[in-house]
Amino acid sequence: MDGLIGRLTTVVRAWISKLLEGAEDPSVTLDYSYERQRELLQNVKRGVADVVTAKKRVQLQSDKLEGSVVKLESQARQALAGGREDLARAALERKAFAQQQLQSLDQQAAGLEAQQQKLVEGEQRLAAKVDAFRSQKEVIKAQYSAAEAQVRIGEAATGIGEEMADTGRAIERARDRTEQLQARASAIDELVEAGALEDLSGGGDYLDRELAQMSVGGQVDADLERLRGELATGASAGELEQGAQR
Repeated sequence: MDGLIGRLTTVVRAWISKLLEGAEDPSVTLDYSYERQRELLQNVKRGVADVVTAKKRVQLQSDKLEGSVVKLESQARQALAGGREDLARAALERKAFAQQQLQSLDQQAAGLEAQQQKLVEGEQRLAAKVDAFRSQKEVIKAQYSAAEAQVRIGEAATGIGEEMADTGRAIERARDRTEQLQARASAIDELVEAGALEDLSGGGDYLDRELAQMSVGGQVDADLERLRGELATGASAGELEQGAQR
């Protein structure tokens, strides 16, 4: 039962780990969002630069037209002084047309200035938001890393606890088994000493062994008596032979 529960726990843990690995990593998402905001900020900066460039171009045209107006005014004055009213009129007409163009350029320059101001203000606000998002992003990433590390530590601690519990149960089972074997060995030794079990190495049961031992003992006693008699008989014959010689 413990083994089945352990296997099920392992399967569930592997399934949860797979789900976590497949989940969206907020660090990647935050970094991507930050890069997108930086791209937008760069686009706004380029827009401001383009407006400034256009405004400079209009300013150059305005300066050129202002110089042309002054020149046409002088030419009209010279022509009128020389009695050439027709030339003076033509110069003044060109002057009037240049002044109209200059007025239009001034309006364009004013519009570009207002647009530039709005873009600059928008750029500043966006830059502040991007900077704030960067700081918040780093905080969230740090919190996520800490939470992830805490989860890993918890998982590791849980795994260690379960493994230690399994090891403890295995040790307990080994100890019980050892005690059972020791008790069985002790019981077998007592039965062998008491003769309740057959001695497979010697053959026969306890009664056979006792009878065989008695038989061997009787034969040994008989052999001893025989040897004593032979020795006694030999000694008597020697004494008789010595007496006859005397």
